[in-house]
Amino acid sequence: MAKSAEVKLAIFGRAGVGKSALVVRFLTKRFIWEYDPTLESTYRHQATIDDEVVSMEILDTAGQEDTIQREGHMRWGEGFVLVYDITDRGSFEEVLPLKNILDEIKKPKNVTLVLVGNKADLDHSRQVSTEEGEKLATELACAFYECSACTGEGNITEIFYELCREVRRRRMVQGKTRRRSSTTHVKQAINKMLTKISS
Repeated sequence: MAKSAEVKLAIFGRAGVGKSALVVRFLTKRFIWEYDPTLESTYRHQATIDDEVVSMEILDTAGQEDTIQREGHMRWGEGFVLVYDITDRGSFEEVLPLKNILDEIKKPKNVTLVLVGNKADLDHSRQVSTEEGEKLATELACAFYECSACTGEGNITEIFYELCREVRRRRMVQGKTRRRSSTTHVKQAINKMLTKISS
């Protein structure tokens, strides 16, 4: 059997936005009410995405890390799910600063991420409109999803699959540019040698 592609995904967002609930809903199709908000967990999951077996390692951060821990998680991850709670404007406002830190840590690479507005079942308590979420996703140049880990509405599986696809796409592009630049170096070296010979 062909070796599966491995993808490292990390989930970030303020404590209480439903990061763990989102991951558990994706993995088990169930909703669990009680979580220890101080725990971080890593899950492994294998899925077939577009006819290819992908092994995901999903890091569910606690949302209460100190700077050093958080930077370590950001260095580790290849794809990121930035989660906010549609009933908590503060959690939405923390997304852009998080993205800026990611950019800083990952540069010169572009950060691969998706933006998720969770708790869509609590529409009556909504503090962040869908339009605002869409606008922020456009600024961040990423896909946007609204969903509910509680009821399962919104395509939660698609969030993780799309992120895996994007990580794989970026890898292929980076692989090509790397190969191209090394052949360019070889050509330049040969040209230099030829120039020296002819002069």
